[in-house]
Amino acid sequence: MSPELPFMLHATDGRARRGTVTTAHGTVETPAFMPVGTAATVKAMKGADVKATGAEIILGNTYHLMLRPGADRIERLGGLHRFMGWDGPILTDSGGFQVMSLAGIRKMTEKGVTFQSHIDGSKHLLTPERSIEIQHQLDANITMAFDECTPFPAMHDVAKTSMELSMRWAERSKSAYRKRAGYGLFGIVQGSVYDDLRKVSSDILTGIGFDGYAVGGLAVGEPQAEMFRVLDASTPHLPEDKPRYLMGVGRPSDLIGAVARGVDMFDCVMPTRAGRTAKAFTARGEVNLRNARHAEDPRPLEAGCDCPGCTMHSRAYLHHLFKAEEMLGPMLLTWHNLRHYQRLMAAMRDAIEQGGFAAFAAERLAHLDEGDIPPL
Repeated sequence: MSPELPFMLHATDGRARRGTVTTAHGTVETPAFMPVGTAATVKAMKGADVKATGAEIILGNTYHLMLRPGADRIERLGGLHRFMGWDGPILTDSGGFQVMSLAGIRKMTEKGVTFQSHIDGSKHLLTPERSIEIQHQLDANITMAFDECTPFPAMHDVAKTSMELSMRWAERSKSAYRKRAGYGLFGIVQGSVYDDLRKVSSDILTGIGFDGYAVGGLAVGEPQAEMFRVLDASTPHLPEDKPRYLMGVGRPSDLIGAVARGVDMFDCVMPTRAGRTAKAFTARGEVNLRNARHAEDPRPLEAGCDCPGCTMHSRAYLHHLFKAEEMLGPMLLTWHNLRHYQRLMAAMRDAIEQGGFAAFAAERLAHLDEGDIPPL
């Protein structure tokens, strides 16, 4: 157990794990889903409303916050928790993915990455040391090591070179990190879809020693079956007594399959992004509220859901909001989707505790293609 960021494993069911991560800003029950608050806000949601969905930890991002409003300003204003009005735990992504995917002209060297801001074209240098320093300024409870997000697809030699660079950056990230109680640093396993590279990466990271371990470089275009195969090849090499985080994943079926393979933590923009585009997640699959079949449907979006969109409004009303382009539609559907994800995580935690995870997963997965059914 890490003395700085304790992780307690309470139960296992097959490879599925039920645990608790303890931070300086509260505990996180795992398996856990982290809503994404990239720019110090979970889009369309107030902090209290995010908490009301059942979320205990959220994600912020180094790249976006260093560009706007700036890490120095957030530090002067008391850190990210105070700045955004969230008193629970925060994990910050290192910025490596955004540098590769969003920045303009960029140049990568052993030192780090020089890039142009996607906002105003200004030039910046992000190194492992600077990424860790920014995350310290933000007061992130969980800091992520700086890495290169390997492009997909990638030939073995390209993936190997990229992984080895990320491992050298991981060691520098560890050296730059300042230990303190209730805070931790996670390393990131890379290696694309190659089992041998994933094992080498895992071995190097565990040799360096981190408070938790993320599996990166997935959910970048590979089929779900391939993602699960890589997880099968990765999680067995990670320490049992440290939390495991699958970055940028995903749909409910992804979460269920990854929990079955020993993953403890997740984040993804999918529930919030879908909510803004009229798509809802339910236990019976996805529902598109723009479809005309909902125009006179008096039923709630999802029976049994306790979010405001389901308890106070009908599918017909939600349909109307999106057709009229009213901002309340995205707000209600974002709340619903985040609540749906948190209810799913809670159900998986209960199933693991009761030793019935396999049955739960099979039953839930069997109904995920039934979402957009017509009115009864």
